[in-house]
Amino acid sequence: MDHEEAGDGRHPLATSAISVSAAFEDDTGIAEARDMARTFLTRVQAVHGLPVSSRAMGMVQLVVSELVTNARKYAPGPCLLTLEIADGATRISVWDSSTTLPVILAPDPGRIGQHGLEIVAAVCVGFAVHREPVGKRITADVMLADDPGGALAGRQML
Repeated sequence: MDHEEAGDGRHPLATSAISVSAAFEDDTGIAEARDMARTFLTRVQAVHGLPVSSRAMGMVQLVVSELVTNARKYAPGPCLLTLEIADGATRISVWDSSTTLPVILAPDPGRIGQHGLEIVAAVCVGFAVHREPVGKRITADVMLADDPGGALAGRQML
């Protein structure tokens, strides 16, 4: 797993991206991808001082797990996972070599299985599928904070 994180002590959102990338080539990579997401968000909070809610931590790991699982299951060869911080969210990007675009099926409580992308699209503030010159890239955005707009700032919770 190859990692690269940007940042040189300057304010990261103003001068450089906060990101990490890794390639995964087998099914053991799914657990490694979830661990990479958890480690990345822990560093984002500890090193860069950005708030990461426990909900965001869990949702990012869920989305990473689903997207990497699908890439490993349906596409030949490796997949590339990139996590980056943009506009108060974690952008999860998974590239794979398959040209077949995934389909989000309509909700069906009677269907067994194939609910993963339906769930991903529901928990993310952004979801997109893009064809690439080779393969495709799926991106999903998960807000870092539970109250990103600050609507609860200054209010006391009872």
